[in-house]
Amino acid sequence: MKKHLLITVKLTFVLLILCCGLYPLILAGLGLLTPGHGNGETLSVDGKVVGYANIGQKFDRDNYFWSRPSAVGYNAAGSGGSNKGPSNPDYLKDVQARTDSFLVHNPGVSRGEIPAELVTYSGSGLDPDISPAGARIQVRRVAAARRMDSTVILQLIDQITQKPLLGFLGPAKVNVLKLNIALDQLERKAGSSR
Repeated sequence: MKKHLLITVKLTFVLLILCCGLYPLILAGLGLLTPGHGNGETLSVDGKVVGYANIGQKFDRDNYFWSRPSAVGYNAAGSGGSNKGPSNPDYLKDVQARTDSFLVHNPGVSRGEIPAELVTYSGSGLDPDISPAGARIQVRRVAAARRMDSTVILQLIDQITQKPLLGFLGPAKVNVLKLNIALDQLERKAGSSR
């Protein structure tokens, strides 16, 4: 019995050093190598921080690309999904309302063309990305609201689109905040050259 107790105490001590000491230090060290040095990648416009690259924000004006809906109101302190399944009547009403609103703001788009991520919540409620198809379907509305050529906006989407890791891991995605910042800068540059 004493022998097993001593082994248990030693193992506990070794695991405490590994799990509570070395592992957090290794993760903190790796975090220093990332953009933002472990504090998150901030995005700035004219020296002013406007958001984090990996935390979604609400965009619902016609001159901006819309974000994925958030079940937590884009509150980073309370990440989480809606916990309503696809057969829940309240969930279906919410999706229907978002779909109807999208169709009103995007004339010429049919219900079946709307990518799911534009009308459904993500698991975290803070997803900063949409698919390239989700961005392209909004081009006509954004181009009309900004009086810009849709071809230029499509090229911007292609530039901002993040390809899958190693060409095959994960989907292609478009960071909405980065796209909207680039869109504002493009419009400002076009306005100053006139």
